[in-house]
Amino acid sequence: MATTTDSAPSAETPAEETAGARDTARAGETSPFPYRTIAMGVIGSVVLMLASLGAGGILVRDPIIGTGPLSWMRYGHGHALTTAVLYVGFGLVVWAWVRLGRYALAGRIGTRPIVVAAFAWMAPLLIAPPLFTRDVFSYLGQGAQLLHGLDPYDYGPAALDVLPDVVQNVHPLWQTTPAPYGPLFLLVAEHTVGITGNNMIAGVILTRVILLAGLAGLLWALPKLVRHLGGRLPVTMWLAVASPMMVIHLVGGPHNDLLMLAFLTIGVWAALERKHALAIVLVTVGMLIKPTAAVALPFLVWVWANHLPHEESLFRRFVKAVTPSLAIFGVVFAAGTWVSLGSLNLGWVTGLQAPQMIANWLNFPTGIGEVAHTLVNLVIDVPSSPFVTVARGAAWVALIAVMVWQWWKARHGGREAIMRMGITLLAVAIFAPPTLPWYLTWGFVILSAFSWRRVHLAVMVAVSMFLVLVYYPTGEQSLYDWWFIAGVVAASLYGAASLLKPDPLGLIGVWKRRPVKDAEPDPAAPEGPSPTTHATS
Repeated sequence: MATTTDSAPSAETPAEETAGARDTARAGETSPFPYRTIAMGVIGSVVLMLASLGAGGILVRDPIIGTGPLSWMRYGHGHALTTAVLYVGFGLVVWAWVRLGRYALAGRIGTRPIVVAAFAWMAPLLIAPPLFTRDVFSYLGQGAQLLHGLDPYDYGPAALDVLPDVVQNVHPLWQTTPAPYGPLFLLVAEHTVGITGNNMIAGVILTRVILLAGLAGLLWALPKLVRHLGGRLPVTMWLAVASPMMVIHLVGGPHNDLLMLAFLTIGVWAALERKHALAIVLVTVGMLIKPTAAVALPFLVWVWANHLPHEESLFRRFVKAVTPSLAIFGVVFAAGTWVSLGSLNLGWVTGLQAPQMIANWLNFPTGIGEVAHTLVNLVIDVPSSPFVTVARGAAWVALIAVMVWQWWKARHGGREAIMRMGITLLAVAIFAPPTLPWYLTWGFVILSAFSWRRVHLAVMVAVSMFLVLVYYPTGEQSLYDWWFIAGVVAASLYGAASLLKPDPLGLIGVWKRRPVKDAEPDPAAPEGPSPTTHATS
């Protein structure tokens, strides 16, 4: 994170830059792979996959487990046991991720081991039930509506009288609400259901496979963004691609944010490369998947304006950039909507109001409203909705002010504009209702390409762990289970401290009854054979 601008990543100090350059020079692709760390994450991911059969987002009618001999995993003590085992798997994945981060920060590994680790941890989750969410069932339900002639922006999946397995697995909250997603993603969901039909297991797996195209786009774009924005590629890949937010939320979920982020990051790269028309096209396409991408467009206009000859005033350059930007946006928006829906149906814009039905304190203004209601309710019995509504209204005003301010601060283009864009995406995720954990990836992925300080990366470890655990594996929120949340906060803080110092509380050292320094390998030392060892593997 940064000290030079509002909560954004900043350049490291000169000493840190020198150390970072030295570490990067040492960390070639020929560095030993951290086999044990990758294997630990794979074991954790396999445990997650197996335990999710009982404790994840399971189907209402499961054609594989159903009421068979393994159905005990889903009821009573069996469900409690599989839930506990699932959290053990999560702990192993996070432990491996933190260890990998220490090796990356010490310059002992390059980018390739991190990407290999991410793929290895994602692979078992491709065939798992949805984890910590049930959104994918909504995707399939809305795709089924489009496939069978119902407008997803007018009706909820409950209106369908076909594909009963698809409909009944949509969360009750979304059964009768319109789709909040862009028309292009609904087209993707329509074709997915067209292939898998009423088979929900195949539908979930195929959705994940399609969304992996977004991961491929990120892997292509991030190295190019790092060269423009000054980050360290291994650290960027560790933060953006191998993190629990990516592995468990965006892939294990899965979530369509992954596909949108691919268009967003490639579009940002195109803008920095002076391919401005292409940048506007790509980000507009991203908006047709998930509307949040539209937040980036005004910042890309500043990048374009600052690539024009500086003999003219900033105002003239802005006019010359915004005019073609609006024209390109209009054409792509209209064409994408027409191709997806067969008309210029703008119902999806009003559909954006549907997620505001979610009310929990993870959304900062909602939390303030709930606290205010709790205090007043000690004196007089009043409903909570007016407090939440007022707090959200004030937050909208504050958010608009922040967005305008960040946009104006971005007027000189370049890296500053992209940093301000990332900050604004985070602000939208936090202040605009609702706030769902995976929404914070919008800003995190962009900001990951900048240079980060170790202590701020440690904060990111805590935030990433917290944002996964504030929902139960079934997809229901745990935000009002205060004892559970206390445990989540404690675990997240321990994970953050572990990035800076192996085994910060000496727990492993006590368990092994020997000094802590012997309990965990030095993060600056490779896991593979030493330079004097000639063994091969």
